[in-house]
Amino acid sequence: MENIGFIGLGIMGSPMAGHLLDAGYSVITTDHRSPPPADLVDKGLKTVTGNAAVAQAADIIITMVPDTPQVDEVLFGEDGVASGLSKGKLVIDMSSISPIATKTFAQKINALGCDYLDAPVSGGEVGAKAASLTIMVGGEENAFERARPVFEKMGKNITLVGPNSVGQTTKVANQIVVALTIEAVAEALVFASKAGADPARVRQALMGGLAASRILEVHGERMIRRTFDPGFRIELHQKDLNLALEGARSLGVSLPNTSTAQQLFNSCAANGGAKEDHSALVRALERMAGHDVA
Repeated sequence: MENIGFIGLGIMGSPMAGHLLDAGYSVITTDHRSPPPADLVDKGLKTVTGNAAVAQAADIIITMVPDTPQVDEVLFGEDGVASGLSKGKLVIDMSSISPIATKTFAQKINALGCDYLDAPVSGGEVGAKAASLTIMVGGEENAFERARPVFEKMGKNITLVGPNSVGQTTKVANQIVVALTIEAVAEALVFASKAGADPARVRQALMGGLAASRILEVHGERMIRRTFDPGFRIELHQKDLNLALEGARSLGVSLPNTSTAQQLFNSCAANGGAKEDHSALVRALERMAGHDVA
């Protein structure tokens, strides 16, 4: 089995790396910013000092960090992954970042004689812990087939969508659908609750009809139970919708409802909710309605 370098052991990255360790992979990370999670160390996680050292020790290097600047820094900054690469290695970015920047990153890695895949994920913390993530991949087919056994330890729906950057484009499209569906569920529950209906029973009824969705199931329950500890933070969804809106401007495409969802996220962030789960978008609608779902 190939050695795996994994940089970015946060809410998503930690359980993902844990599944690779459980599957018998040797996983290496950096102790550059903070000590690695103790549960992963107990499973055999190895640490080296610096991103370049991770690249030197691994055959496949995975990055899972918050945004485009962080990926740029990890790959090409001082002591970056690129400075530790040798020909034949594979770099996989599983962060959600700019498709335009991704093209540039791929070209730079390819110029070093290495392959590059952009492979953002969907499914949140729940999917990361359950190894049921959807993984949308951009890159060459031979690199994808090399990475497939690794992806299969972290996800279920794994698709090579097209060349480099198309994985990130697919993730932006995913985040548009997720945001607008969260907004729809929030509007429905605020409406039903203010009209005097029990939102829990309304949700139960809707789950049996055409309105049923994973968002209604998981995030609808969060809205009713007021459990807004982050599986995916509002500030990260704001970042993703910024990518959507910037891309729409460059393409001459109108995304009116995406703009509305972003404004609702902005309202939540302005009221101190940037680090809450994105299901807390309902709070913005509740403030306008003068009525909470529960």
